[in-house]
Amino acid sequence: MNPTPTRVLVVDDHPVFRAGLRQVIAADTRFTVIGEAGDGLEALQCLRELKPDVMVLDLDLPKLDGLGVARELQSAKNAIPIVILTMHKRESLINEAVDLGVRGFVLKDNTVTDLLECLRAVGRGESWFSPALSSVWGRRRSRQTALQKEQPGLAELTTTERQILRLVADNLTSREIAERQGVSPLTVETHRKNICRKLNLEGSHPLLQFALRHRSELLQG
Repeated sequence: MNPTPTRVLVVDDHPVFRAGLRQVIAADTRFTVIGEAGDGLEALQCLRELKPDVMVLDLDLPKLDGLGVARELQSAKNAIPIVILTMHKRESLINEAVDLGVRGFVLKDNTVTDLLECLRAVGRGESWFSPALSSVWGRRRSRQTALQKEQPGLAELTTTERQILRLVADNLTSREIAERQGVSPLTVETHRKNICRKLNLEGSHPLLQFALRHRSELLQG
């Protein structure tokens, strides 16, 4: 029995390009396009109505650009995976997108060759960047390595504790994390205490402060 295809929302203001994206995605039976939007506000409406599993999002959109859409989702604590399509290669823009929770970054020049690979990686919970952006991704990885040296206790965290820490970095409360993980708030609090112990964090709201300060490194795949 084949698994249910991942439901994709495509957001781009050019109808011809959207049609091309549909064709690319249709090449892999693991994905299906359930909707399209031509601007940022329409994208948010489609997200509410269709509830896709992943969104392929152009950065340059009318009414509300791609980063604006990502900010709205972050504010609403909607963790839908986002794959950005763009012509831009500015490191500051890419870093901002990743800090907003974007998991994939595909250059429009390489959409045909890169999009499916990106969607597969994001579907596995990983991050994926077009090879042309590898230097930017490499610098982010270097910062992650530096954090691991600064905080060796990160290596002691269990898989669940790492998930909790990433959700804390998304500024979710213990109750919200509990709902996301399907556990009780008390269980989340226990995990938080264990994380603080392993990272030697003490004081008022130390875990939240640490997670927000290092959010970019913690959210990498």
